[in-house]
Amino acid sequence: MMASGEQGGGASAVPGGPAGQTVVVVGGSSGIGLETARQVRAAGGEVVLTARDAERLKRAADELGPLSTAAFDAMDPDRLERFLLDLPGPVDHVLVTAGSPSYTPLDDLDLAAGGRDFGGRLAMLLAAARASRKKVRAGGTLLFIGGTGARRPALGMAVTGALTAALPALTANLALELAPVRVNLIAAGFVDTPLSASLLGDRLDARREQLRSTLPIGRVVGAQDVAALALHLMTNGALTGATYDIDGGQQFVAH
Repeated sequence: MMASGEQGGGASAVPGGPAGQTVVVVGGSSGIGLETARQVRAAGGEVVLTARDAERLKRAADELGPLSTAAFDAMDPDRLERFLLDLPGPVDHVLVTAGSPSYTPLDDLDLAAGGRDFGGRLAMLLAAARASRKKVRAGGTLLFIGGTGARRPALGMAVTGALTAALPALTANLALELAPVRVNLIAAGFVDTPLSASLLGDRLDARREQLRSTLPIGRVVGAQDVAALALHLMTNGALTGATYDIDGGQQFVAH
């Protein structure tokens, strides 16, 4: 494992990026996680990748040349904590992107499944936090990915809305408990990723067009936008305990 400050190999460094630093990406085989790993490598940093899908993880590893990979379900908090603690040396940043939202109306909700969706996601983040206290260097970052969409009440949003409300409080409290490790939350709106495609199915193109015509930025937010924010939060040592929205102004216009 490369120590902080050592110069990594691979792509030429991008000014302001995490050159020579090691970033663990939990959920790094697609979408925001994969794009963040790409940008870390382009900036001259090293990555450790985990994902649930071993085949997709192998494709990501073939592209990026990570220090190591591990295929497991991050929603198993004990497994995630063991993985992080067993890393062979200190790391600079941990990014947790794993997990997907639950959009189930109350009448259709399996209560046990709803409890797992909520409690399991919190347990995953707490496991990452407890391990990061021991494995992330002082001034490094534990970074969570959340969302903004469920801030507006709607049918089927009870579980996801409760989790959306909980994550900023979790982030702020962990920033105190883990200091001098920094803890931040990225709250994204719609992001054009494989996860969005799987959730929307044949409604994806219509949703893209709607956003292009209504968002103040005039385009759809992509994984590269979120990844760029993630790298900024990793490298700006003054930022901790806060939630950073990135949705192209989606909250200010009708859904």
